[in-house]
Formats: sequence, C-alpha cells, structure tokens
Amino acid sequence: MATVGILMGSDSDMPVMAKAMDQLEEFGIDYEVNVISAHREVDVFVDYAKTAEERGIKVIIAGAGGAAHLPGMCAAIFDLPVIGIPIHTKSVGGVDSLYSIVQMPSGIPVATVAIDGAKNAAILAAKILAVSDEELKAKLVKFKEDLKNQVQAKNEKLGEIGYKEYLKQM
Repeated sequence: MATVGILMGSDSDMPVMAKAMDQLEEFGIDYEVNVISAHREVDVFVDYAKTAEERGIKVIIAGAGGAAHLPGMCAAIFDLPVIGIPIHTKSVGGVDSLYSIVQMPSGIPVATVAIDGAKNAAILAAKILAVSDEELKAKLVKFKEDLKNQVQAKNEKLGEIGYKEYLKQM
C-alpha cells in the first residue's frame, strides 16, 4: 500500500516529478503517481483527494506550474501533509508557480520546496513519515551522513588536483 501520493497536473511535469519518485524508491517508500488536472478534471481530483487517506496515503507531493492550484486544493481537501513543488514555467521561470503555492490562506498550509525541488519534496515526505518509523529514520541518518562524505571527498579531490583540473573534470 502506498504511503505517499504523487500528483502532477500535466505529464510535462514528469521529468521533475521523477526525481521525487527516484528518491522515495531509494528510501524504500511506496508511492502512487497520478496525472490529474485540478482545473480540467475537478470531479476526479476531488475524489482522489477525498479518498487518499483511506487508501493509506499519509503525505501528498503535488507538483504544478503556472497557476499551480493542485497543491493548495489538495491541502484544502486532504487532512494530512501536502508538499508543493513549483514547476519551472517558460513564461515566468516558475516564480508564478512558487507564489501560487506558497501564498496559501491561513489554515490551509502547503509545505513548499524550491522551484523544481522534487528531490527535496521526497526527503521532506520521508522526514514526516520517519516521525513514526525508526527504520526510515535510520535511512535518513545514513542519507545525511552520505551527503557529508560526498562533500568531504570533493574537498579532498580539490586539494589534491587544484581548482583548474577540478573544473576540467566537472
């Protein structure tokens, strides 16, 4: 049974949203993924959000571009955490999406990550779920340690070969 619901308003959002799916898989978190338009399929969307919790969904990650109503509408219907991912847009670079998601009215919060920040959305979902899952919490601790080790390895390489050679290898 999936514990995270991943929604996107268009399949054009898939390349960004795939980063969340990849990260959830790395943590061993089950998820379901759907393309549902809050504007074009209102009835389908409302049914999804109203029944998500009874299907076992504990967190929804919703990506949206432009007017970006999908995350906010999820938060209005779904009683558990919603994480919004503003998707980069050609016209305004995703700032329109960011403002649309982050400017929710009082009482309807949406946790919001950076524009195209799907990986961070998955990590945040994992942290929310880890509150009641010690095994997942241990995976997050290891993940954080791995990040630290990656930075230290890069610093050591920089010290060994110098910045000019380092740049050539990037």
